Amino acid sequence: MTDNYIQLSKKDRLILKIRDEKGNDTGEYLEFDLEDIELPLKYQELLEKDKKNKERLRNQILIIDKKEDHKGKKMLSANEEAKIKAINEFFKEEIEIYNLFLGKNGVQKLLNGDKLGWTSLQMIDEIIEKQIAPKLEISMDNITKKIQEKYKQATIRNNEVLK
Repeated sequence: MTDNYIQLSKKDRLILKIRDEKGNDTGEYLEFDLEDIELPLKYQELLEKDKKNKERLRNQILIIDKKEDHKGKKMLSANEEAKIKAINEFFKEEIEIYNLFLGKNGVQKLLNGDKLGWTSLQMIDEIIEKQIAPKLEISMDNITKKIQEKYKQATIRNNEVLK
């Protein structure tokens, strides 16, 4: 008796292998299903939440700057401590926001053990803008064409049946 199998294929996948600063393969990668109709929505959500998070940080810093400063618990002033706390919260939120789009531990994979900072955020933005976003646009065009073609053929068949 033979078993019947269905062989699944992974078409339209964008796989980005990650290398460290020396060019060595880290063994990590980011994978995107380019036929996932929600992927562009996740990207849009990333952009919106990122913008709100940056605005929230800006507002927090402005509020802290308006407060009268005094000696903090350790060597920093109270306002400096408050700013560091606000920035740490900002980075934690950024990791969550970016991982919604990049996938589980996507930011951590790209950081390769480093902490998130302003420079690494810029690097991640550049990766998304130059290597992922253009593929999303092409993918959406392809999905749109496939849908149009499918329903165009269905319309032709329906018209032939009606004749």
